[in-house]
This record gives sequence, structure tokens and C-alpha cells, in this order.
Amino acid sequence: YVFVTGGVVSGLGKGITAASLGRLLKMRGYKVTMQKFDPYINIDPGTMNPIQHGEVFVTDDGAETDLDLGHYERFIDESLTKQSNVTTGKVYWSVLSKERRGDYGGGTVQVIPHITNELKSRFYRNDGVKERRLPSLKSEVRLVISRASHF
Repeated sequence: YVFVTGGVVSGLGKGITAASLGRLLKMRGYKVTMQKFDPYINIDPGTMNPIQHGEVFVTDDGAETDLDLGHYERFIDESLTKQSNVTTGKVYWSVLSKERRGDYGGGTVQVIPHITNELKSRFYRNDGVKERRLPSLKSEVRLVISRASHF
């Protein structure tokens, strides 16, 4: 795995850097897929102000995602899916939906282990790619993942 991080500051070039690295790895014969982890609590950027967030990229499966996914697709010449864009909102929505269905047996839902396990399941989700994955992480998500790795 290769992680591209750069904190929460927008416009540093994390997305283009990750896309470029993906292209270079693909040119060397590796199979590459990419994921973006965004810390915002929105489910997706579809309802966000484009002046504040930027344009939305729509994947082939209809997911409204961060514009970086469009760069990823063009650079690595692969179609990405809704699983390629993970937001804090999606993670919490999934965990809370499981809680409402009773999946946790009435137990207390907590960041550790429930949210961290959901993050890990989205990161390790089997999408058929075994060799290289390039997640682009913002610092809040990276910190949660690093805390989760100690358990």
C-alpha cells in the first residue's frame, strides 16, 4: 500500500501526486486501484457548494465523488466505483444503520471499535486488486486508522 497524505489543507496537490504515482506504477506493470478518504461528514460532495468544495465527479456506477477520482480514472485508465470514495459521513451512516438494525446486539456503539472497524473494512474491501492501492488520506482519517492499528 502507498499512502499520500498532506493534512487537511486543500490545493496541495495530493490528488494529482497520487494519480501520477498510480500512473507510474501502472507503467511498471503493477495493477493499481485508488481510494480517497475524506474527513467531511457529508455522505458525498453532491450537495456541497461547488465554490467551497469544487466540482463533483460522477463514477460509472452513479456515485457523486470528489473531483480527484476523475483525475485518478484518467491517469490510471481504470473506472473507479463508489467504494473508491470514503467519507466520514458514509462511515458513520453505515455504523449507525447497523446499530438501528440491531447488528451490535444492543451494545454501546463507539469510535473504537465500531468506526475504526468500518474504516478498515472499507480499506480492505476485496475489489479484485491485490497488488497496489493508493489511498489519498486527509490527516483526521489517517489518525483514526493509525489508532485502530494498535488494537
